[in-house]
Amino acid sequence: MKLVIITAVEEFHSDVLQLLKESGINNFSESGIDGYKNIPAVLTGSNWFAANKGATNSIMIFSFNTEEKIEKLFSLIKKYNNDLETNNPVRAIMLPIEKHI
Repeated sequence: MKLVIITAVEEFHSDVLQLLKESGINNFSESGIDGYKNIPAVLTGSNWFAANKGATNSIMIFSFNTEEKIEKLFSLIKKYNNDLETNNPVRAIMLPIEKHI
């Protein structure tokens, strides 16, 4: 058993769901998150409300699944990212699960 965590901008939500389906991952959880990228320290230090500026609506999806299905997902994500014309690729990590109940 492995844990896969995927993050992407909200605009790619339906595409990520399709990638999950194609890889055979049918059970997962998701949450909306704020994504931040390269916020200069000067901007965050000079504005009390800077934490609210520059955020991108993003998603985080996670699933406990088999390594085989996650590897297939990684292959699909790699192909998907190669075809993107943006610098906001879909990101994913796979983590081992030592114990579970």
